[in-house]
Amino acid sequence: MKHILVANAKGGSGKTTLATNLAGYLASTSAKVMLTDLDRQQSATQWLKRRPMEAAPIHTAHEVGKHAQDLDWVVTDSPAGLRDEKLADAVKDADVVIVPIQPSAFDIGAAADFLDVLMQEKAVRKNKTSVGLVGSRVNSRTHAAAGLAEFMGDTGFPVLAYLRNSQVYTTAAEQGLSIFELRPSLVAQDIEQWSVLLDWIHNTA
Repeated sequence: MKHILVANAKGGSGKTTLATNLAGYLASTSAKVMLTDLDRQQSATQWLKRRPMEAAPIHTAHEVGKHAQDLDWVVTDSPAGLRDEKLADAVKDADVVIVPIQPSAFDIGAAADFLDVLMQEKAVRKNKTSVGLVGSRVNSRTHAAAGLAEFMGDTGFPVLAYLRNSQVYTTAAEQGLSIFELRPSLVAQDIEQWSVLLDWIHNTA
């Protein structure tokens, strides 16, 4: 069983979008997937409730119960403000941590502080847990996007994707689906932006 933690101390960074789409992608590969929602707003849980019966199953902790050993993947949508012992425990339990960051001065500043804390975690320092970065809701032709790329490139962590601010994510969320489960012609450009991220997860986790 492999564990993906999607984390950023700042709310509104795109954690739930990343976590639900990762869970949907992994489920679409016939893997047995559990999505854990630790966020106070419970957006990922609401997404699961909207998920169609005919879609590839994604399990909750309640459904899995004592059979967690049968899972292939656990994807955790973490709460904003994840710090101290709770952060240490979450990182220790994860194989990979993915940090989504939006291209604004507020988000970059908060991410810088969070990554400083993350780098001090024992599991990260000893390379037991790998960390990767994802640009979230990025318009590639803006100065803000260039600033985000410069910041992420300077962190020393691998930059896995720049995901555009696309309506397809809203469409998928409304239906309880991931973009990988929408009509291919609708999402081809967006799925291409995930290719390095997905390869990294399969090769690193």
